[in-house]
Amino acid sequence: MSFDGLFTRGMVKELQTNLSGGRINKIHQPSKNELLFVIRANGQNRRLLLSSHSSYARAQLTEEKIDNPNEATMFCMLLRKHLEGFTIEDITQVGLERIITFHIRGRNEIGDLTSKQLIVEIMGKHSNIILVDPVRGMILDCIKHVSPVVNRVRTLLPGHTYQAPPAQDKRNPLSVSADEINVIHFTDIGAAKTLVTEFAGLSPFITRALLSAEDFVQYMDLAKRHQYQPTMMVSSEQKESFYLWPLAISSVEVKTFPSLSELLDRFYFGKAGRDRNKQQAADLIKLIQNELDKNQHKLSKLANQLIDAKNADIYKKTGELLTANLHLLSKGMKTATVQDYYHPDLIDVSIPLDPRKAPNANAQHYFAKYQKAKKSIQHIHEQSALAKVEIDYLENILHQLETVGVGDIEEIRSELEEQKYVRVRERKNKKKKPKPKNPVLEEYTASDGTEILVGKNNLQNEYLTMRLAGKNNLWFHVKDIPGSHVVIRSDAPSEAATLEAAQLAAYFSKASESSNVAVDYTLIKHVKKPSGAKPGYVTYDHQQTTYVTPSEDQVLTLRHNGR
Repeated sequence: MSFDGLFTRGMVKELQTNLSGGRINKIHQPSKNELLFVIRANGQNRRLLLSSHSSYARAQLTEEKIDNPNEATMFCMLLRKHLEGFTIEDITQVGLERIITFHIRGRNEIGDLTSKQLIVEIMGKHSNIILVDPVRGMILDCIKHVSPVVNRVRTLLPGHTYQAPPAQDKRNPLSVSADEINVIHFTDIGAAKTLVTEFAGLSPFITRALLSAEDFVQYMDLAKRHQYQPTMMVSSEQKESFYLWPLAISSVEVKTFPSLSELLDRFYFGKAGRDRNKQQAADLIKLIQNELDKNQHKLSKLANQLIDAKNADIYKKTGELLTANLHLLSKGMKTATVQDYYHPDLIDVSIPLDPRKAPNANAQHYFAKYQKAKKSIQHIHEQSALAKVEIDYLENILHQLETVGVGDIEEIRSELEEQKYVRVRERKNKKKKPKPKNPVLEEYTASDGTEILVGKNNLQNEYLTMRLAGKNNLWFHVKDIPGSHVVIRSDAPSEAATLEAAQLAAYFSKASESSNVAVDYTLIKHVKKPSGAKPGYVTYDHQQTTYVTPSEDQVLTLRHNGR
């Protein structure tokens, strides 16, 4: 992984510079694998993000907006009890391992001076965040509990002695001499693996980029002096990676950042958020997916019924042929062979009969089937239209659940309660229902300074489009695909602002990973909500269409333009 021992060393230096001596003011747990600390250091508030996610484990400062759940977890409450109001005395790394220790000191509830250690282990699926009493060496709690059944070597449970991960006993690449490096044949196929095996802190990601002993010495010298050029690289296959420096890999795009934390904010933009949302909205996603499957099955069944119903004319024709030949039929006959006067060659056809019925009753039976089939066609078309509307609504909700923040998910949950998809939850405080507040919209600033607003769920979309926006504001939405409503807060927007708003609409849609996305835009006065329509559903006319390619970089640029 890119977050190897060397990267950890660089991040520890960055955290030391920005957080040492800082006071922990607030602690939140945005998701089951993440912690967010608000720390007052060097005269300003810093936000420290710690993650034990199997794919996104890291420690960094962050400027990204991360919503916090309404109720804190037990682990979060424990951290608040032991760490809020305490001071970060130091931040250290264990050798060149991916283990960061925050040394924290303060006074407990009875006023005694006490020390704690918050240990962050960045080790893929084994990543963890552990609160330790250093005096007793005892684990107070950890974000992931690991019992002896799961791991016989290390037990990570409250009350157990903290035991560091087994040492790998590798050489420190920062202290080896040039002569020791020259014996390695970097041109060999297995050179990269050899470097990983022999030296601590090096991942395959960097060793594959070391093509000579000179490269090795150069990068290690930069690391020793903490001289970094935080870089995100995009390969020719559009795979993103990051490291301390721009590495000699096959890439089509290289972008550098002022700090390692800003690099990680950019690299993980969207990725970690989507995973966080899936955790918070797992029950809703499952419910909506089930409803979606039911409606798609219903639509398929209706299509088959329509095929059967289109036999209505055959039933009518059969009844007419029997009526014209009643004089040839008698009760008890199982089939009737009559001449088909509808056919140009007047061929004979065989018609099944019910021997228990009189000839006229058999004819009426076919006429009755004709009437039933004819009526069912209209019913099937009506039900199919309703199912399609339902599918569009559910697909839109599913898209929103996978892309919005935690606060937005609660708004979606409330909407689904109102729409009777979800049972209304009992509130702890039943005295008085709080007065609903206006939804908080995503705000962006165009390159010319114009304000652009984005709705991230149906409640926000409806508020933005039907209440907040002026009638001559431009409104944007991807064509025929679930997505956000976007509005430019100007009656005379520039071409640049129009294009940027279209890019936002494309990015915040189901077509976010596509290219050349069709985006419709029109004035708000041409956007209408049909009577009885579901939340967020609108119709529009007088639209124009532009084609854009969504870009995360562009979204970040527009977000930061207003800062």
